Order: sequence, then C-alpha cells, then structure tokens
Amino acid sequence: MPIIKSAQKRVRSAKKAAVRNTKTKRNYKDAIKSLTSALKSGKKSVDNETKKAQSALDKAVKKGVIHKNKAARKKSQLAKAAKKSGATKPKAAKKPAKKAAAKKTKK
Repeated sequence: MPIIKSAQKRVRSAKKAAVRNTKTKRNYKDAIKSLTSALKSGKKSVDNETKKAQSALDKAVKKGVIHKNKAARKKSQLAKAAKKSGATKPKAAKKPAKKAAAKKTKK
C-alpha cells in the first residue's frame, strides 16, 4: 500500500474503474454470445439480439473499454454473420406522415 495520500486515492479509484470495466466487458461479450447462439440455433428473427450487441459495443467504446475500430469491426462481423445465416429483420410498421404544424407568429 502506498504511503502518499494521492497514491492511496489512485489505488482506490483504480479498483472502482476495474470493476466498472469488467462489468462493461462482460455485458458486451454476453450480448455477442447470445447473438451468435441465436444465429447457430437458426432463429430467423435476431433483430433484438443484434440491437443489444451493437448497443453494448457502443457503450463499451463510450466508456473507453475497447477501441472504436474494434467495435466497428465486431459490429461488421456480426452483421455479416446475420446476413449469411439468412436471418431476416421483422417488418416495421409504417409510421403515419407528420403534418407540418402551423407556426404562431408574435405581433
């Protein structure tokens, strides 16, 4: 254990950061594993798992756990695997067109 007060604080904050980083890593690895298992099992609709995996990768990049290029590469690989397996996205319902709101002018 360090003697200097600032070094003691760095040890404490490093422990907290390590816990946070391992949790983030675990989340994105679990999301990727669930997507790959869904693809291997032959599910046709894997849109939800794909979104979760991409979101987990983006969060890991935002927190500085992994590099942005690694996340981009992983997302590309996952999308390629989903396309290769023949998984289709569920059809999205059409949204009604937005009407232009009338602007009120001040006198």
